[in-house]
Amino acid sequence: MALIITEEQKMLKDSANEFLNTKAPVSQMRALRDAKYSSFDKELWKEMVAMGWTALTIPESYNGLDFGYVGLGQIIEETGKTLSKSPLLSSILLGSSVLRLADNEDLKKTFFPGIMEGTIQFALALQEGKHHQADNFKTTVKRSGEGFVINGHKNFIIDGATANHFIVVANSDRGLGFFLVAANTPGITISKDILLDAGTYGDVHFKEVYIPKNYQLNIKIKGEELLNSLLSIAYSGLSAEMLGIIQQAFDMTIKYLKERQQFGVVIGTYQALQHRAAKLFGEIELCKSIVLKSLQALDENSEERFKYAHLAKAKLGKTVKLVTNEAIQMHGGIGVTDDADIGFYIKRARVVQQLFGDYNYHLDCLATMKGY
Repeated sequence: MALIITEEQKMLKDSANEFLNTKAPVSQMRALRDAKYSSFDKELWKEMVAMGWTALTIPESYNGLDFGYVGLGQIIEETGKTLSKSPLLSSILLGSSVLRLADNEDLKKTFFPGIMEGTIQFALALQEGKHHQADNFKTTVKRSGEGFVINGHKNFIIDGATANHFIVVANSDRGLGFFLVAANTPGITISKDILLDAGTYGDVHFKEVYIPKNYQLNIKIKGEELLNSLLSIAYSGLSAEMLGIIQQAFDMTIKYLKERQQFGVVIGTYQALQHRAAKLFGEIELCKSIVLKSLQALDENSEERFKYAHLAKAKLGKTVKLVTNEAIQMHGGIGVTDDADIGFYIKRARVVQQLFGDYNYHLDCLATMKGY
């Protein structure tokens, strides 16, 4: 497939760009931070729902738009440009995808409508410990009467402090299991964490948390298989956000180089800065192709989607660090002040680099896949 988006996908991207620049610029993110680190603007979320963003990847059989991950990726990329805060990553990219991949039809019929209406917000309770891992979980689930009991601890949960349902990944006697748990279930303790990007994350303890047996998402599907498919979506989606961060940070820097004068000369005329900018431009063009290829592989359900997802997360993680570092340096002294918006991009970049594994983690996964 050609590495270009369709006319419909471009229209979606353009409409998202216009909407977010008007309704959710960086100034809104700053306002949320100053309002005691509010997670997101509920009115803005309602408008996103009205635009159909919550239904993009939900199958038509459940009244969704079934527009695919390339389409959703264009939206996420645009949110990266404006640093917009919403449950789009936690509830749609991650939560809705688990539900779509699962084989519990009753839960799909029950929860898809609420997801599309924006009234139900999911949070994926996956990570344990300080670093991302996909094969070693200590959270356990055991059968108890007509249901299950969950015990364990999850951290670094995106929107974990505001979601009304958790999707918990836990070890069972039949292997890895995915379970849907209401956030207000007895035995759940939630603490709110604020990270460098001013975003809210959840640290959740599960102590003898009882859930009905029909709230297991993977009935016949192996949990490991579902997890691998989900992670390829997570890696690609976060790479799309990093692409938006990279492009906006670069554009802001180029604009500054053309305006800032030193000793009566526009600093953008200095050859050393032009060379650095040219290097960034080349890296960004490579990133565009890598992210699009990974999203296309998801929609095609290609066997190589895992490879492209790791490749995208590794390349974008490395490039977003390079571009945001250079952006701060080229902005000079104002780059590190709170008055300058460019600082917010390096802060978000540092967090999203670590979400679901950093550059070294994904590079190691690629090396393992290649037999090294």
